[in-house]
Amino acid sequence: MLRHSTVALACLLACGVAAPGWAQTSDALAPITITGSAIDDRFLSSATDPVSSVTIGRQQIEEQHAKNLIEVLRAVSGITADLQGDGETVKIKLRGVENQRYMGEKPGVAIIIDGVPVYERTGKVNIDIDNIESIKVIKGGASYLYGEDALAGAVVITTKRGASQRGAKAEADAGAFGYRRAMVRAGFALDELSGHIQYSDRDQDGYYFLSRTYSKTLSGNLKYALTAGSDLSLGFEKSQRFRDREGSVTGVDNALTDPQGINGGRGYSRNFDVDLARINLTYSNDLDERSNLLAVVYQYQDDTTFWANPMRFTATGAPTTGIDHYSLLNDYTQVQRGFKTEYRTHRDRLALMGGLEVKRNSFDNRVSTLNSYRARPTGPVTPAGMVMSDDDTVETNQALYGEAKLGLSDKTAATFNLRHDRLGVRFNALPVAGNGNRTVAERKDFDVNSYRLGLTHALDKDTTLHAAVSTGFRAPTAEQLYRGQTTTNTLVQGNPDLQPEKATSFEIGLKRQLQLAGWPSSLNAALFQVDRKDFILDSNGQYAGSNNPAGGGSQFRNIGGARSRGLELELRTQPHRQWSFDAAYTYLDSWFTRYDSYYQTYGNANGTYVASPTAAQRANPGFWQSNFTVQRYDNTGKKIPRTPPHQFNLRANYLPAPGWTLSGEIDAKAAAWADEVNQEKLPGRTLLHLTAQYSTKLPAWPGARLSAYVRVENLFDKRYYLTARGAGDSNMDGRYNSQDPSIVVDPGRTWRLGLSLQF
Repeated sequence: MLRHSTVALACLLACGVAAPGWAQTSDALAPITITGSAIDDRFLSSATDPVSSVTIGRQQIEEQHAKNLIEVLRAVSGITADLQGDGETVKIKLRGVENQRYMGEKPGVAIIIDGVPVYERTGKVNIDIDNIESIKVIKGGASYLYGEDALAGAVVITTKRGASQRGAKAEADAGAFGYRRAMVRAGFALDELSGHIQYSDRDQDGYYFLSRTYSKTLSGNLKYALTAGSDLSLGFEKSQRFRDREGSVTGVDNALTDPQGINGGRGYSRNFDVDLARINLTYSNDLDERSNLLAVVYQYQDDTTFWANPMRFTATGAPTTGIDHYSLLNDYTQVQRGFKTEYRTHRDRLALMGGLEVKRNSFDNRVSTLNSYRARPTGPVTPAGMVMSDDDTVETNQALYGEAKLGLSDKTAATFNLRHDRLGVRFNALPVAGNGNRTVAERKDFDVNSYRLGLTHALDKDTTLHAAVSTGFRAPTAEQLYRGQTTTNTLVQGNPDLQPEKATSFEIGLKRQLQLAGWPSSLNAALFQVDRKDFILDSNGQYAGSNNPAGGGSQFRNIGGARSRGLELELRTQPHRQWSFDAAYTYLDSWFTRYDSYYQTYGNANGTYVASPTAAQRANPGFWQSNFTVQRYDNTGKKIPRTPPHQFNLRANYLPAPGWTLSGEIDAKAAAWADEVNQEKLPGRTLLHLTAQYSTKLPAWPGARLSAYVRVENLFDKRYYLTARGAGDSNMDGRYNSQDPSIVVDPGRTWRLGLSLQF
């Protein structure tokens, strides 16, 4: 593929150099420039961009008075998400990719904050919503620009900076279930130097039992103009966070009678203490009116400890559902360091960009037993304090990437991207009891090419068609490659022959500016398809238990495939007659194209395997407490769970009088499957949210503005499931039914109100 892509790029460049100049007409495309960047989002999208993207600015974010990132992003078509704690910890998903994953896996979406690719090991992203200047969602395979994990797209977040932050601002909020928030910011702007510092404090008792969360974040930026066309920008963010249970209960009966999980519902993990620190230095230089040079150097650090793996049996063999009875204590440190630089230029009908990226990510992980326990009533005791694993992983990456955009005529432009990644995974494990006192030292390298081919064509001055094919990839993790070497269980095997997962996205779309019944409006429409291959899955099935001998034991293999098809529509209007509207609709059809060996566990997955239980054993509840069996499913052709076929969001704003804004939002999702075997359902729901806000200048203090708001989420107190996930026999009773899925019940109607004073 690399050889063919290089030839195509050379042909484009040759055509661009040889072709004569061209004249703009009233129906022509915008000037040919490179707007994409893996470093900075200062280059605004244009009609020549051949993929769907949505940009949300600071004003739109602040007007939402959002508590978390998803309250902002749910107005973007194609997005689904997993929330934990107070919602600031988010796993964002696009176009159905990775909706079948829900625990410790990456989401298939690259998250970029000020040029820094940030994520937790579990694929979630922590971000202080008070520090966001803009959010850009790029859909379709985006590894051609952002590298690994951009299987379905990228979310590019730019934090606050520059002269717009001058002055002082203080905000305070309160809300349901003990929600409290305070934020203060002070900034200045001189001729050559601007900067600000901000502190945000969020705290919430929580609706769910033991679900308190808090985050305390200090952030800021200092920007210095070196010359009229160049500047340095230093940004930082330091955050201390805590979250406890995520609020799950087991089964529909508990969801109805005990939605808060007071009577023993336990999540897989608890007590997350998280310390985050991000710092980045960005250099920009407009070399002339046609050329620009960008560079960024960064570090992102994540220190996290948490409990995991609820105990089934105490050291005496007694069954337990104790809320603090967890088996493992995880101590995890992640440090990401990197450097990127880009040069871009444009000449008449040709624009070029070339980039270089170098990064090194280190992950230190130590797991020990938190409490003494048994895996089954008569099994051996694992003592408290025993070190189960002590390992470190280093991921390195060197990448070259580029983009060429060529005006084929005054109405048509072609875009071509190419990126080559050289990735290395180095894994070391110390000799501990959990891995049989073995020393492990392994290394694996991957070379991956990514590309995008796109065309845009202007039908008239207001309407543009686009079409694109693009790719995304994700390299195997150290756990997937070497999992068998971190345990003494002979049924758990490593697989150093794994290949990167790949996705190919196809898209045809339309962008149009129009007058809709008097409202100046923009309409975006896209038909898309995402094909995944070499899907890495456990040969036992999702979370089937390491003692399962079916399928040749537990081993990660390239044994899966998936496809998503759909339609996305987005309509946004400007204010007219005191009203404005935003609407987003998604039709999504996602299914497994290859998944012929999925094993679902019945009974205690850590117990003794019984291939063919007798009728008497199946009918005996005590048998399943210390034994298990499995059932094989062929999931090929089945729907990917938690992918609703229809999603709709409508936001309306009404300006009844100067300073006043009344807003309403309808958010609807259709029913979806809660499991891979397509047996249990995640019901659909339709919600209504309302906001009223007032803002006025204070005559006594020139330049001061006072604002107040009140927001009600889920006005009609609709009780529904935030999510439902089924992966097997959670109750260990030898069967799988509606009493087994892990369910998070929505809290129902909630409210928030707040004040803001700005100078």
